[in-house]
Amino acid sequence: MKIFGIKSLVFPEIKVIKFARFLDNRGYFTELYKRSDFQQVDFLKDKEFVQNNESYSKKGVIRGLHFQWNPYQEKLIRTVRGSMIDLFLDIRIGSPTFGKIGAYKLESKNENDFSEWIWIPVGFAHGLFLLEDSTIEYYCTSEYSPKTEASISPTAPDIDWSLVDKNTADQYRQSLPTANISEKDKEGITLAQWTKDPRSQFYKY
Repeated sequence: MKIFGIKSLVFPEIKVIKFARFLDNRGYFTELYKRSDFQQVDFLKDKEFVQNNESYSKKGVIRGLHFQWNPYQEKLIRTVRGSMIDLFLDIRIGSPTFGKIGAYKLESKNENDFSEWIWIPVGFAHGLFLLEDSTIEYYCTSEYSPKTEASISPTAPDIDWSLVDKNTADQYRQSLPTANISEKDKEGITLAQWTKDPRSQFYKY
């Protein structure tokens, strides 16, 4: 696996890993994951991925903002095909950036000589905003645990968008009236409710 580079986003814990695709006149080849290479990456060297998920979402879908504990689930995410805005919300009680959300555009085009993973560690709720029909892949550090999961509603009015560029934030807000959001996600709690929720103590800064 040829890693071009690793960068931090608005939260230093959130990382983007850029890796190579090898193009020729037939198409491309890439190594998506190579354990020995990932063991050279500080924040991944001790991680074991035990579940692999794929999801397809139509343009205008918003998913999230999800998280789980016991066991905690960290995610490595990429866009297989299509384009999306990946969303990550700081839910760590006591964090100086608690309640702030970040965004990063992940897209996949066959002609690109690279692709990207985004790393979502413990302490962040995760969501997706689909810009076109897209397929997404996740590597997870634990198996899904429906009894120990929760979500912040993607429509929660108290999410702080100040770290996201204005165009992206406006695009998201303008999409909300017609966005395709599951009832389960709509019924997620607000940040104010999260601060009073005893489960929030699992996410101290």
